[in-house]
Amino acid sequence: VLLDGRDVTRLPVHRRVGLGVAATFQHSRLFLRESVLENVLLALLRRPGGGLGGLRKVSARPKTIAQAHALLDQVGLPARHEAPAAELSHGERRQLEVAVALATDPRLLLLDEPAAGMSPAETARLTALLAALPDEVTVLLVEHDLDMVFELADTVTVMHLGRHLMTGAPDEVRASAAVQSAYLGTAEVSS
Repeated sequence: VLLDGRDVTRLPVHRRVGLGVAATFQHSRLFLRESVLENVLLALLRRPGGGLGGLRKVSARPKTIAQAHALLDQVGLPARHEAPAAELSHGERRQLEVAVALATDPRLLLLDEPAAGMSPAETARLTALLAALPDEVTVLLVEHDLDMVFELADTVTVMHLGRHLMTGAPDEVRASAAVQSAYLGTAEVSS
């Protein structure tokens, strides 16, 4: 895997984070016993230059607390900051995961099926959140919710049966007979 021409394939996670890469996963990776705010504060430690002072040291800094609250506002969770992450709905956990990822100040945000298991309303909130991210953050989205993909993506790559089927603009991919055939099941796709 190359990032700005540099091979980052075997770098440890903390080194990739230091280079500006953040990720969310299909299955939640939150500290469920900790509060929503504490999850974001812990992620702020992973920011380049964040240090390893522990939660007490970080939470004692008003600027750090303000940053965490700003991230929770950005993802739509300001009123839930004191709740344990375990009490959040599935959709709220996904929003918190995005806040945690954004706390590391990424240039590249990798999202693995962020809408999996979400209701249409939750997906709409997440789509709006991702659409509002600054242009400086590149998003690589792996997702089965095609409405979400077509709304967010500048470029879409379609895989079918583990093989590359097509890459193009959303309208081009949506109109593709090969893509329609593969995903509507109207015919076999040849390689």
